[in-house]
Amino acid sequence: MKPKNDFNADEVFGIDVRDDLDANIKRADLVIEPIPFDDDFFEYVTAHDFLEHIPRVVYVPSRRNAFVEVMNEVYRVLKLGGLFMSVTPAYPHPEAFRDPTHVNIITDQTFPAYFDNVNRWASGYGFKGSFLIKIQEWRGPHLLTVMQKVAVAS
Repeated sequence: MKPKNDFNADEVFGIDVRDDLDANIKRADLVIEPIPFDDDFFEYVTAHDFLEHIPRVVYVPSRRNAFVEVMNEVYRVLKLGGLFMSVTPAYPHPEAFRDPTHVNIITDQTFPAYFDNVNRWASGYGFKGSFLIKIQEWRGPHLLTVMQKVAVAS
């Protein structure tokens, strides 16, 4: 399995829970581990059919907001001005619920209300970043969202 390269980057990296993959794929369980790359490392980060598998809350060993932590990690590894693209089955489509491993139901308001540079409602749950929503559109049952890392307003 090769990482997707939606932005035609010169070099492509991946992260997976499996440890038998090719050279540029690092092993990490992002529900409980950080993204295994340095701060401000990437110009682009993509998440294809991934975020719906990240629980909103886990108890490891105490209560943590795993989805918010993943979004913090995406913000951390992106360079200022970098782009994050998410493609995920979303409500109200049945595909968002059909798979029993989908534990995080995304809606068309999840990113603009909680992780954007205006409302930032997820900051109440520990979100430290700020994203400018560049694109959000439906692709069948999937919600495509492209957000740009911007500085957090003080």
